[in-house]
Amino acid sequence: MQEPAPQVDVQGLWKVFGNKPERALDPAYSSKSRSEIQDELGLVVGLRNVSFRVDRGQIFVVMGLSGSGKSTLVRALIRLVEPTRGSVSIDGEDVLSYSTSQLMQFRRQKIAMVFQNYGLLPHRSVLDNVALGLEIRGIDKEARYRMAADSIETVGLGGWENYRPREMSGGMQQRVGLARALAVNPDMLLMDEPFSGLDPLIRRELQDELISLQTKLKKTIVFITHDLNEALKIGDRIAVMRDGEIIQEGSPEEIVTLPSDEYVTEFVQDVSRAKVIQAKAVMQESDVVVYERQGPRAALHIMDSHKLEAVFLIGRDFTLRGLLTKDRVMALIDERRSSLDGADVDPATTTTPDALIEDIIPIAAQARHPIAVVDDTRALLGEIRPGALLAGMAEGGQGT
Repeated sequence: MQEPAPQVDVQGLWKVFGNKPERALDPAYSSKSRSEIQDELGLVVGLRNVSFRVDRGQIFVVMGLSGSGKSTLVRALIRLVEPTRGSVSIDGEDVLSYSTSQLMQFRRQKIAMVFQNYGLLPHRSVLDNVALGLEIRGIDKEARYRMAADSIETVGLGGWENYRPREMSGGMQQRVGLARALAVNPDMLLMDEPFSGLDPLIRRELQDELISLQTKLKKTIVFITHDLNEALKIGDRIAVMRDGEIIQEGSPEEIVTLPSDEYVTEFVQDVSRAKVIQAKAVMQESDVVVYERQGPRAALHIMDSHKLEAVFLIGRDFTLRGLLTKDRVMALIDERRSSLDGADVDPATTTTPDALIEDIIPIAAQARHPIAVVDDTRALLGEIRPGALLAGMAEGGQGT
């Protein structure tokens, strides 16, 4: 089966600032650093041969220090900065070939941006600020106010419609900016360091809210940040930039456990592996289970053979029923039960394959038996034994 095409496909993208920027693209300068090109040609390389793809509904985080090119990149995607060379395809369309009118329509209809400085109009109410993009689209007042009010509710600001931005905290103003972006129902959100000016507590709250909203809205998001912890928390994929280049791209787990060079290694050296390694990386196959169709005597034989005091019980629909203990099996035998159908069992401690180790550790500390890893249908995928958590963190979560 053919994989769906990415929503965003960027290939060989360059942006060079200065007079006759094409000079920096000459093969003679292909191996020279940004500083060497600037010294010799007086040109500044903002982006250098950048390529990446973003799948629909994915949060793609571009991370780097100041001057790394990340903000130039996000602006180049919609030609707020005109690329020097390369291609930008969004929904299969070549953005760099758009005429001025096509580009304006594209920006209004498909894309919304959220900036660090909020960009709110101080003389307008929250409702009017959120409705601004809809007003620009020519949507009538009643409809745009209704849509704006829905967006305000979505970001948790119901009741603040008639306030002015100056009457709100920084975190609330950023919510207004997000509501304005969501109100136009864009295909894609571009977020340029939207939370970096906020205090740590408000920043964490907004990160959590963005993750929660994404589970419902499933927007394609390109998110710019200089904060590694923020990138690891919200990103499905992360691209690390330096001097206008992407030097590593991968999942949060790959970035932390398999850094590509010393630069990335220094970036991630203080990050706890527990924040990025998922349950599926440390779970093991459940070698011993009992099926509901088997009788209690068969279950007892299996448990005795493997010296186990409890096993997972799998139902006839192949979903996890719970934890079957030896004491319960003995009681069923005393009751002369010939089947495990409908037998009372203890609830199993469960987690999902995408759960992070840092969230599983507190659960494991209270669990007397292995933790079951189940999917959305409660099918048993594997189990996590207490020792596997420490081993997984020590080995970098490379699986078992």
